[in-house]
Amino acid sequence: MSRRERAIATAELELGLADFWHDVDTNWGRNAGDYYAPEAVYASGRLLLEGREAIQGFYSWREGRGERVAVHAFSNFRAEFDGQGSATANWYMLLWAADGEAPRESEAPTRISRATETFRWDEAEQRWLCTRRELVNLFKGGAQLNFS
Repeated sequence: MSRRERAIATAELELGLADFWHDVDTNWGRNAGDYYAPEAVYASGRLLLEGREAIQGFYSWREGRGERVAVHAFSNFRAEFDGQGSATANWYMLLWAADGEAPRESEAPTRISRATETFRWDEAEQRWLCTRRELVNLFKGGAQLNFS
């Protein structure tokens, strides 16, 4: 893979991640499952979700809890490609979140996590699908959901 091809593929993955978090923060994650492969695994602390339907179910559950303000930001996005249609991405997630309506009192992020994701290229959909996301908490506090 040339440097240019890697840059384009990395940008595609990063754009997908930005679209994912935008949906989560502004649309309750109603389309969150589309980011994942059908067999995907989402692991974060005590939370383990297996399969696209389980992952989408989590976001439906969260919406059902009532008003919540959340901002998921990410930084230091890096991706490596194996040349066989698979990729691994690493990045940091910064989360500000609290139950209730906006505006909320401003505080430090409720969570900063190191993320590792794996992807496979889906030829039929012509896009990358996440097969695994693992979040490891580096800092946490504030209004956490109990499984973090």
